[in-house]
Amino acid sequence: MVRLEDFTEDDWKFCHWLGTEETFRHLATSRERTQSQKVVKPLHWYIACRLVIEGGFLPGNIRPHPPFSAVKSGSRWLLSFDHTEASGEEATVLGGLKTKDVDIVVEKPGIGPVIAISCKSTGNAFRNLTNRMEEAVGECTNLHMTYSALVIGYYSVFRAHRAGSDPDLADNDVALQTDGSPVDGIIRYHEAFRQLEGRLDLRDTISKYEAVSLSLLESRGPNAGELVDTFPPKDSPLRSQHFFNQIYGRYDERFVFAAPIFARRKVTPRIEWDAESPLFNTDSRLEVGDVPKLDYEPRISSQS
Repeated sequence: MVRLEDFTEDDWKFCHWLGTEETFRHLATSRERTQSQKVVKPLHWYIACRLVIEGGFLPGNIRPHPPFSAVKSGSRWLLSFDHTEASGEEATVLGGLKTKDVDIVVEKPGIGPVIAISCKSTGNAFRNLTNRMEEAVGECTNLHMTYSALVIGYYSVFRAHRAGSDPDLADNDVALQTDGSPVDGIIRYHEAFRQLEGRLDLRDTISKYEAVSLSLLESRGPNAGELVDTFPPKDSPLRSQHFFNQIYGRYDERFVFAAPIFARRKVTPRIEWDAESPLFNTDSRLEVGDVPKLDYEPRISSQS
């Protein structure tokens, strides 16, 4: 497993291939200041890599550029690990009011940005989330003003500090009550974002996101980094397992099914990777080093 605590300053400049376990554990336990990019950047990398392996997007169309390369051989697409291709740069997207550096962007040549995902990590001050909500509304509106078809996601993660777990923990930094229920600030945050997610149609309000994810992570003990399963509620669309399917679904509707010319030219359809790709080959994995355990299925062609 990748040890983020051993990273040098140069390591932090490039996208790395991470799985959910190491990403969430870092978000839950990092000793960096919560405002530091070193806390949330691994989440950017995790999502960027997942958009390639599971989503079927070319690594060259994603910023930050994941440590992969893709080559077409006949009708087959082969995916390989290649750390020399990785970058850490964000994409700058033109908004209706101002340009915006967005954490993860998928851009299609000749079309422009098609997916944009913003990530937020919150470790304390859970009763003061109003500013975060206002920022989220403004960011989404700004980007949709220029690109009404853009599929925008908002991925937020909270450290679930439990009341009574630490005598030095301020009341404002408690996420869960002693009975395991979330504090009022997080409940209000959840209810606000339920109103801001699920934009299905281009004519829907531009202040809504296509997908929103809200996750609470255990912050202490042997389960640090694991999802708190009791919140959001089971029927909430903000549960993290819904996020990527919503992103892929909205993308396919707008840029594949509704864009037959681009689809026929094979510009917009998501790629299915060949099962014999070096990335999925057991022997070649030994050369990569530590390969993360995936909690999602690679998008592999059924014809492989």
